Amino acid sequence: MEYETVIGLETHVQLKTKSKMWCGCANEFGAPPNTNVCPVCLGMPGVLPVANEEGLRLTTLTGYLLNCSVPRFAKFDRKNYFYPDAPKNYQITQYDKPSTVSGYVDFEFNGGISRVRITRAHLEEDVGKNFHFDRNSGVDFNRAGVPLLEIVSEPDITSADMAYEYLNALKDILIYGGVSDCDMEKGMVRCDVNVSVRPVGQKELGAKIEIKNMNSFSGVRKALEYEIPRQIAVVSKGGKLSQETRRWDDVAGITETMRTKEQAHDYRYFPEPDLMPFEPTEAWLEDVSKRVVELPLARKQRFMSAYQLPASDAQTFVWDVPLGTYFEQAVTGAKNPKAVANWVINNLRAKLAETQTALADTKVKPSSIPELVALVDSGKISGKIAQDVFAEMFATGEAPAKIVEAKGLAQVSDTGAIEKLCDEAIAANSKTVEDYKSGKVAALNSLKGQVMKLSKGKANPALVGEILEKKLKS
Repeated sequence: MEYETVIGLETHVQLKTKSKMWCGCANEFGAPPNTNVCPVCLGMPGVLPVANEEGLRLTTLTGYLLNCSVPRFAKFDRKNYFYPDAPKNYQITQYDKPSTVSGYVDFEFNGGISRVRITRAHLEEDVGKNFHFDRNSGVDFNRAGVPLLEIVSEPDITSADMAYEYLNALKDILIYGGVSDCDMEKGMVRCDVNVSVRPVGQKELGAKIEIKNMNSFSGVRKALEYEIPRQIAVVSKGGKLSQETRRWDDVAGITETMRTKEQAHDYRYFPEPDLMPFEPTEAWLEDVSKRVVELPLARKQRFMSAYQLPASDAQTFVWDVPLGTYFEQAVTGAKNPKAVANWVINNLRAKLAETQTALADTKVKPSSIPELVALVDSGKISGKIAQDVFAEMFATGEAPAKIVEAKGLAQVSDTGAIEKLCDEAIAANSKTVEDYKSGKVAALNSLKGQVMKLSKGKANPALVGEILEKKLKS
């Protein structure tokens, strides 16, 4: 019997706010343990939370970026459980009335575009972090109360690789939108994996196994690569899987049982009594919508269609947004967008790295790039000379046409002048001439090189080739 995999992901992302969700404590990584804390985020008796409006804005913005609906009524709830890293013994979250619902993420996978539906993206608070030492444990509450967005997908993912690509696409969207830095080394993104298997063609889902607290996308892929065959092996031998929570042991490369899966009623959800429901106005929503940006996939597709760039060039401009913006300024009105892209990616970017110069500090004006391309395409300068011109452009910021004129770098296309240079090269390289006449076609390139050397790189290479061939055949 054949089995298929059904995967849903719950991705927890810390929002990019300056302060925590319910108090004024700093939202920052790396502070000494238990220094960014106050009575509110420590859950002291009698304190009251006050919602961070930027956290609410970023939640709504995420909804727009993920193609979600934004309800005009949302509320906060208490998720009750006891654990050392939860100072209140409950977590403020959203249960039945979340801030965003019903969206989707499109991303590249297996040579096409795949879509994973988003059930909801709801706002909650992060908890502290447990540390375990040789003979004791400690808790750092600096992270407690940091605004956390839980993005829940529908079970639309069918493989470990698809899960990996979805997570990377989601991360890129959130970084593009300025919602989160998504720094996994700082714990800004964590993931719970829900995975089940079922016979191909069966509509009913199999037993849902949750793999908890994955802190890397590669870890998610490796855990699924282990867990999927494990589940198939159990059911194919007539065994039965039960709903449970497991952990991933990255060293051993296996998943292990932690506990049987809790149900929603185990958490005793009830409305948060200290926070009013959130009812955004149309004006507030319109203000947030102004922060929506072009998404990475849409940007890549536009660069490919509008400028006929290959996927690799377009992807470069997706990964490096400022470089892509510079290219768009440079390519305006250009007749050869691909050549402009080549100069921006291969020359400008390399020179910036070599000199450790920020793109914002470059002296090369965007308009100078298509001007340089036009000089080459029109035959006024050769590609080799263009490299020298670009070096001067980078150093001084001068326009390429002025550099060519000032340094006398214009390409020589005068037939008479080039014929004289060809005659000199033929006279000085009799052995190479004989090689060519005896059938060694590559010898022609050697002679062309000699002519270019005599002309100090100024001779029109195409014209040089034509004249040499005529002279050598006559």
